[in-house]
Amino acid sequence: MRRAEQARERRNRILTIAASVVVVGGLVVGGVVLVRSQSGGDGGSDTAASSDSSAKGKFVTGKDGVKTWEGDLARNHVTKAVKYASEPPVGGDHNPVWQNCNGDVYTKKINNTNAVHSLEHGAVWVTYNAEAKKADVDALAAKVKKTPYTLMSPMDDQKDPIMLSAWGHQRTVKSASDPDVDKFLEKFVQGKQTPEPGAACTNGLSQ
Repeated sequence: MRRAEQARERRNRILTIAASVVVVGGLVVGGVVLVRSQSGGDGGSDTAASSDSSAKGKFVTGKDGVKTWEGDLARNHVTKAVKYASEPPVGGDHNPVWQNCNGDVYTKKINNTNAVHSLEHGAVWVTYNAEAKKADVDALAAKVKKTPYTLMSPMDDQKDPIMLSAWGHQRTVKSASDPDVDKFLEKFVQGKQTPEPGAACTNGLSQ
């Protein structure tokens, strides 16, 4: 009887230990899954691109040459890179921090996700590629510096030398002296398209 009792005690200890191992293992696995889910499921990388947040629609060009995005433009705050439907983008998911746009002129490429947040605040984004003439770049920079709720930066990937973008709207201009530059600024700087009118264009990202 004593040996039988000892055998039962050993079995109970083994079952208790096995159950503890299973519980601990489950907690470890659950913790890993939780951490990965909070970091986007990609091991914590903030550079992995999310789905194209601007793809639910298309551009329609008006008689005035302004292209208008017809469709949904997501407005979620994300910390990952976003693959946009156009270059430069005119809206979609974006970084929680906006790019300063109080007449700010940047000489280096800026992050699209920060600039899109500026567009949400009602800014107009002036971009140019290597084909743009230096005289035009200088003249546009001078105009931007005098215009609140605007920003300017180079963008080598865009198809035209000089482009103007607002939330849901975009156009190409021939030069800095093109009258469509002033028309676009007058209509879209804090225009009716602005999702968050009056939101700040300062105290954001400076480069």
